[in-house]
Amino acid sequence: MTRAITSTLLSPEEGGPVKRTVLPSGLRVLSQSVPGFRSVTFGVWVGVGSRDEPVKLSGATHFLEHLLFKGTERRDALEISASLDAVGGEMNAFTGKEYTCYYARVLDSDLPLAVDVICDMITSATLTQDDIESERDVIDEEIAMHADETSDHIHDLFAEQLWGQTPLGRSITGTPESVAALTPRQVRGWYRSRYLPENIVVSVAGNVEHTDVVRLVRKAFERHWVTTESEPTPVRRGSARRVPTYGGVQVHRRDVEQAHLVLGMPGLVRSDERRYAAGVLHGIVGGGMSSRLFQEVREKRGLAYSVFTFGSAYADSGMVGVYAGCLPKKAPEVLDVVRAELANIAKGNITPDELLRGKGQMRGSVVMGLEDTGAKMTRIAKAELVYGELPTVDQILARIDAVTLDDVSRLAADLYAGTPVLTVMGPFDNKSLFTV
Repeated sequence: MTRAITSTLLSPEEGGPVKRTVLPSGLRVLSQSVPGFRSVTFGVWVGVGSRDEPVKLSGATHFLEHLLFKGTERRDALEISASLDAVGGEMNAFTGKEYTCYYARVLDSDLPLAVDVICDMITSATLTQDDIESERDVIDEEIAMHADETSDHIHDLFAEQLWGQTPLGRSITGTPESVAALTPRQVRGWYRSRYLPENIVVSVAGNVEHTDVVRLVRKAFERHWVTTESEPTPVRRGSARRVPTYGGVQVHRRDVEQAHLVLGMPGLVRSDERRYAAGVLHGIVGGGMSSRLFQEVREKRGLAYSVFTFGSAYADSGMVGVYAGCLPKKAPEVLDVVRAELANIAKGNITPDELLRGKGQMRGSVVMGLEDTGAKMTRIAKAELVYGELPTVDQILARIDAVTLDDVSRLAADLYAGTPVLTVMGPFDNKSLFTV
């Protein structure tokens, strides 16, 4: 590929315009023009996440996310943060299991600054030994803080129990031991091997013109990759074999006032066509105040303040589960009610009214979730990086409307028949209280 190739993914009539340009280096630039907005959200997505790490580099991707804010050849840490603060912008980053994202939200007139700062971080991080050593302490603090947030930490423990010591089962942050073992040479090597143009997607949404975005991005990256020619990295399709999963019960003793329970099982892979039925099922079972679990656990019995369903889907595995937070003495009864409701739903006991509410909740979530530039930027980036398609909103709504009662009932029977995993955290000495 010797020249940039531009195409239109969605026309204005389809909810766009969304345009895509592939530069000779393999770097992809996507934009969605939203003329009525005065803000722009700019993101750089790198196709590397925690699941890509070998055991000896556990936590390296998240560590790098932190280090890129520490300084570049042109800016130190203060200059990086002050540059966006000075124009009222917002800048942040996050690491997932399959990608890393750096983003900024600014006024449309300040887009050139946002592009320059973030692309400078991506291409020219200095990764000095002093910065690496000092940031280890910051990561340790983050790991400790997350462990103290018990309602969040239990989800990490559940993932580890479900997927074991596979990459999907390991924590995104790594452990204090794995972070301490990372050498500067390993961190720099991970940066050089993964932050490559063919593995990067630039995504922008707001009051922008695509040609202006491409020009700014090309200028920001040109000095580093001007002679590079490559094809974009293919969408992550996963392996032919699903990631193995494990069942059983684990009770983590913690002297806390509230018990935390997660009951789950394997879910759908990301490409499964039943994902729309899964979204509707989520609304029926535990996605809102009218859901079965909210009504049965909280409203009718007053057993818990918080109860909801959740799920994650990856290229070659997935999970579904129920979370509940309750007084420790009520934990066994909460589990009994949750199991009974899941078993009842798995038998096909779903009403037409519940189906309509589940569809309505999912439709509203899709449409209202795209009402800001950050959500639009994320949608087109994920379409390019992990899904390989960008359906229109109307197409998504049509797929939701096509879900039938039989679709949801069959899916519930399949999912809830999976090997259960129960993760419990609380002041429990008697582990025999909990079984699957």
